Amino acid sequence: MHTKGVSDGGGFHEECGVVGVYGRPEAANLAYLGLYALQHRGQEGAGIVSSDGDALINHRGLGLVADVFDGEIIRRLDGEMAIGHNRYSTAGATLLRNTQPFVVEYSLGSLAVSHNGNFVNIHELRSRLVKRGAIFQSNVDTEVLIHLIAGAQHPTLLARSIEALAEVEGAYSVIFLSENEMIAARDPHGFRPMVLGAFPAGGWVVASETCALDLVEADYVREVEPGEVLHFIDGEMHSLRPFSPTAHHACIFEYVYFSRPDSSVFGRNVYEVRKAMGRQLARESMVDADIVVPVPDSGVPAALGFAEQSKLPFEMGLIRNHYVGRTFIEPTESIRHFGVKVKLNVQRDVVAGKRVIVIDDSIVRGTTSQKIVRMIRGGGAAEVHVRISAPPTVNPCYYGVDTPTKGELVANNMDLAELREYIGADSLAYLSREGLYAFLDKPGPGFCDACFSGEYPVAVRSDQEQRQMKLFSALERAVTSRFRASGTGG
Repeated sequence: MHTKGVSDGGGFHEECGVVGVYGRPEAANLAYLGLYALQHRGQEGAGIVSSDGDALINHRGLGLVADVFDGEIIRRLDGEMAIGHNRYSTAGATLLRNTQPFVVEYSLGSLAVSHNGNFVNIHELRSRLVKRGAIFQSNVDTEVLIHLIAGAQHPTLLARSIEALAEVEGAYSVIFLSENEMIAARDPHGFRPMVLGAFPAGGWVVASETCALDLVEADYVREVEPGEVLHFIDGEMHSLRPFSPTAHHACIFEYVYFSRPDSSVFGRNVYEVRKAMGRQLARESMVDADIVVPVPDSGVPAALGFAEQSKLPFEMGLIRNHYVGRTFIEPTESIRHFGVKVKLNVQRDVVAGKRVIVIDDSIVRGTTSQKIVRMIRGGGAAEVHVRISAPPTVNPCYYGVDTPTKGELVANNMDLAELREYIGADSLAYLSREGLYAFLDKPGPGFCDACFSGEYPVAVRSDQEQRQMKLFSALERAVTSRFRASGTGG
């Protein structure tokens, strides 16, 4: 089980959110609102870069969007073009230097980049660039793109961007900004989502999800197609498809967990897909029970679908405290399961004496699941049956999602009976891999479900390289913590 705001110490975490606004007064303000709508995709840092036609103006900071920006900062970000980024670290520690958009000066002028995704050939590219004399300021994949663009020989940013993107392998939804143009691109496999919107009064917006378009009152136009490059220049938008067509592998976990339920992702409403997964889960794993209870907020749509299919009452037996920040002061006296209890509370009058089916989207390490099951039992439930609206998570993601290692994923180390006993449930069942796609009423794009199946559509780096990368990140996090503890900043 993993719910937004209720960490089990190493669950799936959101990726990143990107937004770009072109041809609108107060572009930075619109980008800010877009990032606000995409806050669920990353909470470690945020940044916006705008262009006034002569220069790029930027501001970045650690923390939530509302903490990083204020009215004075937004007013300083002048111009009719702006790009923004919400960060959740999939590679690199939480440092300001790793916070995007990155801004650099190179032979053609200034360049800013916002990127969601990971490159699986990052080590080869980085090693090659270092041998050429490149100096890196971060350990984030995105910086490799900047070096590739800077080192290209083409006379235009568009041509250099296409050449750079042709060299990287893996996942990206990326936006480039110069003094007078904006470029948005999505990788040929379509791992990460990106949508295009238009403002009624003129101008364009690209973003990770449609919920950002809703907030800035832009009309949804369409998805940015896998492998498509959009070029915004001289008041116009041009669509290019410079890469060879390949099979599509949209991330299925966007539907399971990452995207906001009110977004349309990969051509489908996320809320309806999650309800369909819940209905299928009920068909596959019904059990005698009295009520269906979601783990909020991530389990709510699937629980609604499960309740509809099973004809059982849907009850909010767990209430989430939405006002808990990312850090809090723990009591000196031990309180059992404090980390979960401060964010979730059981409604005793709802669950007491009842046979409860608890619905969530995943079990990652399992420690949160243990605590929630114990909490519901402590509320007087007669039975607790756990149902997960996705298959067991047994593999890490290498395409831009912050996940534990394979050895840390509890479903990879225990069979179903062992895991049921470990979390303390009366029964445990997952949605089957086949049932995961029951929402496909008609042929649609291909999906990547490597976190469930181990079938990686793009070859990943070796285990040794993975260990080296994790060791480097761990060392950097340790150094960062030491600096913060000594008050020297980070």
